[in-house]
Amino acid sequence: MRFRPLLALVLALCLTLVTACTSGAKAGDRASITYDDIVNTGRANDCPTLPDSARGSIALDSNARYQLKEICLHPSEVAVKGEPANKRQEAQFVTGKILTRYTSSLDQVYGDLTIDGDKLTFKELGGIDFQPVTVLLPGGEEIPFTFSTKELLAESSGNALTTSTDFTGNYRAPSYRTSNFLDPKGRGLTTGYSSAVGLVPAGDDYSKETVKAYVDGTGTMSLSITKIDSDTGEFAGVFSAIQPSDTDMGTKAAVDVKISGELYGRLEKA
Repeated sequence: MRFRPLLALVLALCLTLVTACTSGAKAGDRASITYDDIVNTGRANDCPTLPDSARGSIALDSNARYQLKEICLHPSEVAVKGEPANKRQEAQFVTGKILTRYTSSLDQVYGDLTIDGDKLTFKELGGIDFQPVTVLLPGGEEIPFTFSTKELLAESSGNALTTSTDFTGNYRAPSYRTSNFLDPKGRGLTTGYSSAVGLVPAGDDYSKETVKAYVDGTGTMSLSITKIDSDTGEFAGVFSAIQPSDTDMGTKAAVDVKISGELYGRLEKA
């Protein structure tokens, strides 16, 4: 009788270990992952990947219609172009720390893939295709920007998807601030005051602070495919992009931001 508490404790430990192992196996399967498996873990920000052995290719029929779907881009490194130390030097990109931890990835991006001879063209149509991101520079300055693939129009040579396919093109980087954003003095583009309360705008010195503007930017992106599963149509690789930072509604000059990271997607017939 006196051994019953010890036996119960051993059984409880065994059940705990079995449950933990089962949960781990479940979390490894993307199709069976639940909300509880990823909440507050940061895993929702990760992109799926393919094994290194996925070195296939996918032939494309010029008479068929295709789409690239479920595209995921996870930024792993962000660098900001700084001011040169002197006029003889060129400005260099300085790597910063991404402060936006769990919502910096783009996901479920999709678009049309067309074939014209030996040229492939990808036209982005939608998805979760923009995210506000902030990066912290070594000196303490914080640089906000809108990471985006909106209206991406990228081209690549060839008539098949291979592990050497590289799409390159331009896209729209929306303003980090919306038209309803108010600065600390209550000034905005469509709402708020036309000038700071109690102050009268004085010439060009204060015009940028007073007259707000919605400023879009243009970025350049490269999608490099390095892994392909020809059975499922999945592909993976890396991406890199250079785009302007936020201008705070036109009140300051934008700086170039370089983003690089992981790429995943799937090819399907439309």
